[in-house]
Amino acid sequence: MQRALAYGFLRHFLLKKKLGSLSFRPTAAMSTLLINQPKYAWLKELGLSEDNDGVYNGTWGGKGEVVTSYCPANNEPIARVRQATMAEYEETVHKAQEAWKVWADIPAPKRGEIVRQIGEALRKKIKVLGSLVSLEMGKIYVEGVGEVQEYVDVCDYAVGLSRMIGGPVLPSERPGHALIEQWNPVGLVGIITAFNFPVAVYGWNNAIALICGNVCLWKGAPTTPLTSVAVTKIVAEVLEQNNLPGAICSMTCGGADIGSALAKDERVDLVSFTGSTHVGKQVALMVQERFGRQLLELGGNNAIIVFEDADLNLVVPSALFASVGTAGQRCTTTRRLMLHESVHDAVVERLVKAYKQVRMGDPWDPSTLYGPLHTKQAVEQYLAAVQQAKQQGGTLACGGKVIDRPGNYVEPTIFTGLAHDAPIVHTETFVPILYVIKFKTEEEAFSWNNEVKQGLSSSIFTKDMGRVFRWLGPKGSDCGIVNVNIPTSGAEIGGAFGGEKHTGGGRESGSDSWKQYMRRSTCTINYSKDLPLAQGIKFE
Repeated sequence: MQRALAYGFLRHFLLKKKLGSLSFRPTAAMSTLLINQPKYAWLKELGLSEDNDGVYNGTWGGKGEVVTSYCPANNEPIARVRQATMAEYEETVHKAQEAWKVWADIPAPKRGEIVRQIGEALRKKIKVLGSLVSLEMGKIYVEGVGEVQEYVDVCDYAVGLSRMIGGPVLPSERPGHALIEQWNPVGLVGIITAFNFPVAVYGWNNAIALICGNVCLWKGAPTTPLTSVAVTKIVAEVLEQNNLPGAICSMTCGGADIGSALAKDERVDLVSFTGSTHVGKQVALMVQERFGRQLLELGGNNAIIVFEDADLNLVVPSALFASVGTAGQRCTTTRRLMLHESVHDAVVERLVKAYKQVRMGDPWDPSTLYGPLHTKQAVEQYLAAVQQAKQQGGTLACGGKVIDRPGNYVEPTIFTGLAHDAPIVHTETFVPILYVIKFKTEEEAFSWNNEVKQGLSSSIFTKDMGRVFRWLGPKGSDCGIVNVNIPTSGAEIGGAFGGEKHTGGGRESGSDSWKQYMRRSTCTINYSKDLPLAQGIKFE
């Protein structure tokens, strides 16, 4: 579920050391909220206040549970959000369906113009919105801004796409007949996003779905509701300025009740879900039970494979960024580093040294490169994984401890000596733990890459062009993202993003991902005065 930051940042990553958690707790008193402190007055530039409506369907509302969003860097409350009730969900779906009747009649290039305006509105707020992502999710400031940039980039991409989507005219075997493919919007797209990319994942779905002629209903992660509200305010303003129904881009903040309702609702024509494999499986079953459409972006247990001829000056910064970036909370984070036995010790030595140079600190401090985990539960998962790795024969090369300071900070960690098929190695733990594995042959390295249940991202480092094409071929990586000499994270928006197996099989963003948001009809048009049948059948 993650996209590109410039490769120069990989090298910058090596230069930088200071070190927060977000969760819902009992409602915080107004006087203690960060939004009321002068240091965080910029939050009001996004239209946020102490108490925020968590429902938008053309009008703002929220009569459900009041939740407080907490900052991962200091465990202090930021502001509150009123979530949706089931009655408000029902109202929102109805309004979205009515809005679709308007939106579907607008020509695709005109819809593209609206998406262009959304991108421009995001550009104007990119720094302040990126700061909110950093404050509420916990990722470092440069990644928060980069995430908003992804939404902007996808808007730009979608504008051009709005003049290009369409099906082919196919040769008909019958004289006087035309055979064409017609693509139409599916209707209402329900978008359920995860905490780790609270802006970008919605953007990938929203921009493409809109130019295809769909309307959207967004349920963001329950632990990043302020970001959902802020983004929706920006989008809603564009719709209102164009005299369009606000319900074209609706939002309902909530928990599992809203998510389950979306998955089960036959009025929701496509459910796009980004999150864990465990929850994704539940969503998939609910959608499939009603024969609905689904787009799943789930977990990844991603590997970098380093061969004996690799350029180690590329390997070390790549492995560092891919394993430590976002504190190991990307679906494309490198969790397994497979090193050829001839370079194993040298790479481990250099990587451990690089880990110790990473600057930890408050995520919104521009000099910080490594921030907190998102929740206290994530810290517990980190500690459990460290303990299991030790029990299963791993040697701790660096890290392994919780950092004694406010917030949910843990040390980025490297283990060596584990078997390639150790249970913990095959477990996707959404924390900054890297398992280093030694291999001898290309065959076993490729096999070990593919033996985990997920199939999201993968990369090899080599100068052997024969090996490169074996890696890209049918006996190579079985992942949806297959890289050479770059990290597992950092995909560009122009390509389709997604993975195979337990990653879910969905594709978002570029290439022909737009087809997931449309339905295809094969159309035969007879413009002659005869009625020939296909395959030469005579029925007279």
